[in-house]
Amino acid sequence: MMKKILSLLLLLLCSHMFARDLAPEITELWGGDKYCSFTSIIKFQGKFYVSFREGEGHVFGPDGEARGKIRILQSKDGKKWKSVYLGEKEGYDLRDPKLSITPDGRLMVIMGGSIYRNKELQGQQPHVCFSSDGVNFSELQRIVIDDQLRNSDWIWRVTWHDGVGYGVDYGTDNGTRFLRLMSTTDGLHFRTITDLDVPGFPNETTIRFTQDGRMAMMVRRDDADALGYWAVSEAPYTQWSWKKMEMRLGGQDFLFYGDNIIASTRSHYIPSRCKTVILKGKENGRFEEVMVLPSGGDTSYPGLLIEGKELWVSYYSTHASSMAKVYLAKIPLKALGIE
Repeated sequence: MMKKILSLLLLLLCSHMFARDLAPEITELWGGDKYCSFTSIIKFQGKFYVSFREGEGHVFGPDGEARGKIRILQSKDGKKWKSVYLGEKEGYDLRDPKLSITPDGRLMVIMGGSIYRNKELQGQQPHVCFSSDGVNFSELQRIVIDDQLRNSDWIWRVTWHDGVGYGVDYGTDNGTRFLRLMSTTDGLHFRTITDLDVPGFPNETTIRFTQDGRMAMMVRRDDADALGYWAVSEAPYTQWSWKKMEMRLGGQDFLFYGDNIIASTRSHYIPSRCKTVILKGKENGRFEEVMVLPSGGDTSYPGLLIEGKELWVSYYSTHASSMAKVYLAKIPLKALGIE
């Protein structure tokens, strides 16, 4: 009888230790009296960086003005963080700062710039800045698309591959919604590769590349059934066959890891109680939910980074406060069923 009790206790102890080893570590990175949202994460020159928008509200502050600023945090070890950048531009609501590393080794920050008058959107003009050391950043510059300045563009994220940066521009041209694949070699000047035939008010789009150089694309839609779109294309990335996904998307990011795709997005399973979730999928576009992060309300816009045997996820949420805060989740890959 005593042996059975000891065996049971040992089994319970091992199960507890195993569960503890698989539990995500959640840290609040930034928040307080500002509304902090729309994150990105990257490792640059051996240090970690998290970017996000900082404002008085999701869009407008109590005075009815939209004055989003871009803040970037830096950490040497992923535990202690400090602010190294706070960027703003008069007359613009800066949003969705996304981090990447240019072929010449600079940290690049691309962001949307919304212009409002009396709470009415007057235009969207993407901006960019760069840093060679992760501390000193260049002045914000307005991005030039097809050698002209336009008034309704949003290049939501840039992914570099073989010396070329790729992003998807969305907006409205003469009352018609557009989605266009763009490329750049300097991060400042972009040209159109092809129009993307995605219906249903397409917008936020993340691009990643397979090991053999094919481009994968995940597109958010906000009209009709609002389900996300997924596709993979070979170079020169002008022919696309779209597959409708089984879920809505919001602020989505994804990356390839071996034969798996790890993704994160806003879950609308309970529309009034949105969550930020982790998904696992395959190249055929089929995904399953594998984890729900502590989140709720206004939440999502994750950034993903593989660090050792962990998935690091930056995201924002209002589950603990009416003012959105930025969080960092460190998740053992084993907890996602990935070795």
